[in-house]
Amino acid sequence: MRLEGKIAIITGAASGMGEAATGLFAREGAKVLAVDRPGTNLAQKHAGVDGVATFEQDIAIEDAGTKIVAKATSEFGVPNILFNNAGVSGSQRIEDISIAEWDRIFSVNIRGMMLLTQAVVPGMREQGWGRIVNVSSVAAIRPDFGLSTYAAAKAAVLGFTNTIALELGKFGITANAILPGPIYTGMTRNNFDNDYIKNVWERKTAMRRLGQPIDIANGALFLASDEASYITGHGLVIDGGQTLRM
Repeated sequence: MRLEGKIAIITGAASGMGEAATGLFAREGAKVLAVDRPGTNLAQKHAGVDGVATFEQDIAIEDAGTKIVAKATSEFGVPNILFNNAGVSGSQRIEDISIAEWDRIFSVNIRGMMLLTQAVVPGMREQGWGRIVNVSSVAAIRPDFGLSTYAAAKAAVLGFTNTIALELGKFGITANAILPGPIYTGMTRNNFDNDYIKNVWERKTAMRRLGQPIDIANGALFLASDEASYITGHGLVIDGGQTLRM
């Protein structure tokens, strides 16, 4: 098993990519603390799964990182894998963006990521081994209408990831990002359940299909494993070839 003996924290774990990654990491031998905000039926989603504990927490609150790491440590030991998957989206033209909407998207997509990374790094450094995998988006590198706030937040994830990769490499810690393309999840379902929109997006990809949460989970598993020990500061695009056609 590729993650035997490892202890992972996965955010946004109640659905979509985070839910898929939680199950996959556990099947590959990791002990996993699955984290999501209150009211997401998190515990029910992972009930009965061996090696998985759950914790409801808003990750953007200032002490969220320390609380999550403390919970993981009390359940399994000091965590050495962090999959920063939690995220929110939004679509507004530039003249319609409110400060509240800007802050909402940045608070989850980058502030929460920073807080949890900050809390988990000391334990990784002491172990001399760590894997940090952050979810960005192809929106960070390919613009689309109405996504200026979301794209800015996801571009910030890339800058954050590259910088911590530079800082933490000497401690045996890698940091990489995943840039998903069109993935069918709870967050995108409202769009992709429309046959016309689904067809448009499928035609944008070289693979002529939407991605599934397990496609992202598989990428995260690779980056979290020993197989990726010499990969850091990398942005792994998982988009079925969408960006080849833009």
